[in-house]
Amino acid sequence: MFCLPWEREGRCLSDEQLLEAGKGILRSEAAEIQRAADRMDMELVRAARIIHSCRGRLVVAGMGKSGIIGRKIAATLASLGTPSFFLHAAEGSHGDLGMVCRDDAALILSNSGTTAEVLSILPHFRRLGAPIIAITGGLKSPLAQNADVVLDSSVLSEAGILAKITPADGPGQDEDALNLAPLCSTTLQLALGDALAGMVTELRGLRPEDFALFHPGGALGRKLLTRIRDVMATGDKLPVVGLSVKVSDALFEMTSKGYGATIIVDDRGDLAGIFTDGDLRRLIARKGVECLSEAVSGVMIATPLVIAPDRLAVEAVRIMEQREISAIIVVEGKRPVGILHLHELLKAGVA
Repeated sequence: MFCLPWEREGRCLSDEQLLEAGKGILRSEAAEIQRAADRMDMELVRAARIIHSCRGRLVVAGMGKSGIIGRKIAATLASLGTPSFFLHAAEGSHGDLGMVCRDDAALILSNSGTTAEVLSILPHFRRLGAPIIAITGGLKSPLAQNADVVLDSSVLSEAGILAKITPADGPGQDEDALNLAPLCSTTLQLALGDALAGMVTELRGLRPEDFALFHPGGALGRKLLTRIRDVMATGDKLPVVGLSVKVSDALFEMTSKGYGATIIVDDRGDLAGIFTDGDLRRLIARKGVECLSEAVSGVMIATPLVIAPDRLAVEAVRIMEQREISAIIVVEGKRPVGILHLHELLKAGVA
């Protein structure tokens, strides 16, 4: 009976052999990336500077698996502030080259450097005078010869390792089907794209708030766009007492507002200190309940942590985690304008 290739009986491998196969592929890919890192030279710098200085968009082009990698590289660059888009090489030669402008630059991926569809679009970039960066393993290929910058993505093998773990009478290395599929080469292409994206981001001096503008939706957008003033408690919700009140009054304010702390202000309304439920517990442990009649000014923390309302909420989360506190006072100048509790940050999806 005729069987399709994938319906034929496969190799008989133990779980241990199969696990070693997976580990071997990971090791092979890691080794190829390391080899590439060791051989990279100023061509990588030239490529990054071309992308950074491009006045138009970066056009990332490729075919097949290289095209899929190119699409991801274009998405990564765009998310980091570099205008870029993916151009399918075959579609490019059938009209999509009209999207390419004179001020653009090209990043073209091809493992061999001889893919016909890729080569067919090169003259268009040349006519426009757009610089071409090639990521290819074919260093003497037509793609490499027509590129301004060539990044070497050649690999020793495509992670063909199953032959090493099969019995002696099993298939040899030359028969290993994994050597026919792009594994290490596409991983290396992706790594080179990530390296370029990181280098260009360094050149741009991208800040977290800039990054947030490209990711306004979902959890990432909430974390990077939410300001402290958006989630802090203000007005009647703010626990505040004066310097002259007793510890018992501070305790009442603390518990009625539910923040586990109260802000202490002087006669001008400027911040003088903070008194927390932790301070109260330690005070009672030392002096007993008689301490409730003492002035809060004598037992408060006179130098509390503060933060400005226009800072990112994620910065407050980092401070709270580092100092192991659950609330922080928000100030404008010397005047407290809010208090921020970890619970608010959790509710807002920032923490």
